[in-house]
Amino acid sequence: MNNEQRPGTPQPQPNQWHGQQPPAYGQGGGLPPAPPYVNQPKQKNWFMRHKVLTGIGALLLVGGIGSALGGGNKGTDAASDTSTSSTSVGESGASAPAQAASSNKAKETKQEKKDPGLNTPVRDGKFEFTVTKVQTGVKTVGDQYLNQQAQGQYVLISVTVKNIGDKPQTMFDSNQKLTDAQGRQFSPDSGAAIYMKNNDIWMKEINPGNTLSGTLVYDMPADAKPVKLELHDSMFSGGTTVSLTK
Repeated sequence: MNNEQRPGTPQPQPNQWHGQQPPAYGQGGGLPPAPPYVNQPKQKNWFMRHKVLTGIGALLLVGGIGSALGGGNKGTDAASDTSTSSTSVGESGASAPAQAASSNKAKETKQEKKDPGLNTPVRDGKFEFTVTKVQTGVKTVGDQYLNQQAQGQYVLISVTVKNIGDKPQTMFDSNQKLTDAQGRQFSPDSGAAIYMKNNDIWMKEINPGNTLSGTLVYDMPADAKPVKLELHDSMFSGGTTVSLTK
């Protein structure tokens, strides 16, 4: 009677897992234990993970903006220059080189008008010069026995020189420069000047208050036209100019 179960008492169930695996997760069995918690590092964004590429991209962007700005300025300047140049040509009717040449010619003409002409005393340093005559196209200087022939033509310039200083001063013809219509400059032919009679002006000392007259001799091309004479009391002086066309 002791082994008999009382009515209403639940009957013990045999171990249903004996010799069997527990049912898989999700099939009515118990939940498996949760894995231990691991603190996962936060994922960085793309720019932080690619710092080199980000830096290069930034440089390219800045460079592109700078080039765009620079190119715009250059184009504006070029257009401005072109516009200015076109305006200048359109208004004057001539290019810049032509205007410069015209300006230089005008200055030369103005200078020639200011330069004194023949028979007008001019001064440089201790000397007062007066050009009295110009003779061109001379082939030979000297006499029938002692003479010299020109390579092109001799241009003879008669000059009077007065010492207006207080000390002796030597007149050298080599300091006197002749210019032709083409702007070429010529030095005197002192060797030819020696053959001219009573011509000491090529190298002569002049005392204070005294006056010396003579002829400057220049060997120039046959087609050259003398236009002005630059006179100096010494090789270091500033000089004075006389127009030979007046």
